[in-house]
Amino acid sequence: MGSVWAADKAAQIAVEGGDHGFFGNPETWVAISFVLFFLLLGKILWAKITELLDKRSTAIARSLEDAERLRAEALSAKQNAEKTLAQATAEAEAIIANAREEVSRMQARAAQSLENSVKLREQQALDRIAQSEAAAAKQVRDAAVDVALSATRALLREQVGAGRTEALVNDAIAELPRRLH
Repeated sequence: MGSVWAADKAAQIAVEGGDHGFFGNPETWVAISFVLFFLLLGKILWAKITELLDKRSTAIARSLEDAERLRAEALSAKQNAEKTLAQATAEAEAIIANAREEVSRMQARAAQSLENSVKLREQQALDRIAQSEAAAAKQVRDAAVDVALSATRALLREQVGAGRTEALVNDAIAELPRRLH
C-alpha cells in the first residue's frame, strides 16, 4: 500500500504543480534525453568512425604491402639490370680487346705483305736489270762476233786466195760460237 500512496501523492503533486522533485522537473528530462541522445548518437558515430578508420588502416596496410612488394621487385630488376650491364660491359671489353688484337695482327700481316711485295718488286727489278744487262751483253757479243766475222772475212780475202778463203772462213765461223759463248 505504501507504493500506491506514493504514486497518488506524486500524481497529485504533478497536477497541482507543487513539489516536482528531481524527476518531476522538465529540465532534468531534457538533460537526460540530451545525454541519452548524445550517447546513442556517439555510439553510432563511434561505430561509423571506427569502421572508416579500420577501412583506412586496412587500405594503408595494403598500400604499404604493395609498396614493399614493388620495392622488392624494383631492387630485383635493378640487380638484374646491373648484372646485365656488367655482362655487357665485359663482353664489350672482350670484343674491343679481340678487335685490337685482330687490328695488330692485320697490321703485322699488312706490314709483312708490304715488305714481301717491296722485296718481290725489288727482285723483279733486279731480274729485269740483269736480263737487260744480259741482253745488252749478248747484243754487244753478237755485234762483236759480226764485226769479227766481217773483219776476218775481209782479212782473209786480202791475204788468202779465193779458193782457200772460203774454207778458212767456214772453219772460223764454226769455231767462233764455241769460243765466244
